[in-house]
Amino acid sequence: MRKETIAAISTGMTNSGIGIVRISGEEAVLVADRIYRGKKKLCEVKSHTINYGYIVDREISSAEKKSEEVIDEVLVTVMKAPGTFTGEDTVEINCHGGTFVVKKVLELVLKNGASPAEPGEFTKRAFLNGKMDLSQAEAVIDVINSENEYALQSSVSQLKGSVKKKINDIRKKIIYHTAFIETALDDPEHISVDGYSDTLRSSAEEIIQELERLIHSADDGRVIKEGIKTVIVGKPNAGKSSLLNVLAGHERAIVTDIEGTTRDVLEETIKLGGLNLNVVDTAGIRQTEDLIEKIGVDKALEYAETADLIIYVVDASRSLDENDEKIINMISDKKSIVLLNKSDIDTVISAEHIKEKVSNIPIISISAKEERGIKDLEDKVKEMFLKGDISFNDQVYISNVRQKNALLEALESMKKVIRSIDDNMPEDFYSIDLMDAYESLGYITGNSVGEDLINEIFSKFCMGK
Repeated sequence: MRKETIAAISTGMTNSGIGIVRISGEEAVLVADRIYRGKKKLCEVKSHTINYGYIVDREISSAEKKSEEVIDEVLVTVMKAPGTFTGEDTVEINCHGGTFVVKKVLELVLKNGASPAEPGEFTKRAFLNGKMDLSQAEAVIDVINSENEYALQSSVSQLKGSVKKKINDIRKKIIYHTAFIETALDDPEHISVDGYSDTLRSSAEEIIQELERLIHSADDGRVIKEGIKTVIVGKPNAGKSSLLNVLAGHERAIVTDIEGTTRDVLEETIKLGGLNLNVVDTAGIRQTEDLIEKIGVDKALEYAETADLIIYVVDASRSLDENDEKIINMISDKKSIVLLNKSDIDTVISAEHIKEKVSNIPIISISAKEERGIKDLEDKVKEMFLKGDISFNDQVYISNVRQKNALLEALESMKKVIRSIDDNMPEDFYSIDLMDAYESLGYITGNSVGEDLINEIFSKFCMGK
């Protein structure tokens, strides 16, 4: 890791009330002092203080007379190592938030000894300096990118160390058994492994259960972080586009009484009950000779195949026909919700009619026109995907593919330990697989990762973080 002092703008590049230029490194205070004018030099103030003054641009005239141009009136926060985010001396210059003035301050900082920070370099230094593990560092960018309540709560929980603590607890159990076996093999006269396989098996089974719970949580974690891939299907004029408009809170789709109005795929991200639904409204599914509409129908079927959730909108004022039968057959083995729409008028289809076709799919009566039943839909989606209320106090949710893959590798290694015990293999075989599991879990916390992976992870961060 490069050791020079780095600097970047840490607030959004738009006109705002305040803009922050962050400096971190051994010479952070010295660099800031070169452009700061206040009652005291920054090197003389106490750590973790806010200091009022001015940022000035010093110039030397041809006559060797010093002149200064005041750039901005500022508040400068000085924080000394190691009690900082990066673990290094850190200075944050809080100036007025005009884009020009913030850029001007950064230019002065760079001109006076700092180097431009790379994307994510402040957080990268925090990780490399032991201020956080890799799971917490990844949670930083997840907090920034959070798009719903649950995603934010999950990311903050990980930032506070929920994943780190759980993984470290499992690694401690693994390394304990590894150390015992290695010690016993090195000193068999004083330490016996007779009967130890039973003890190890019991512990390995507990670890496997913990790993499986974490892996299982990744499904909820993905939904929390990325949203639910949702496809709305139904016959033409069933009210699919009306439903999309209600969920979106604005007219996203054209609604008419003419069948086949929606021919292409419409996509919209919708917040529903604290979750994100990545909704796709598709063309009405029916037999058609219209080439363009047929392409839309084919796309609807294609999207439904890979959806996390299918919302089947039924026009309850019209009898079921062969098009409905086709849709019902398609959704029978998928995670789906049936919405009996148009409950505000006389209906001929009831929940019992649908249950005769598919008894395992929840059915909700709604009126997209009058916006009735939407709360029931929201509650059902949360029940299906979050399995009730989510608590971030005692439950750890894995929301990172890299972390999930590491857990899967650790799980396979622990299963090999069980197989070795069952096959009465020598104890050093146990040790090999235990260490493989230990190393795999180290990828999550950053104890076993190489520089290339670290650089790749932090390159995805925004500038100044």
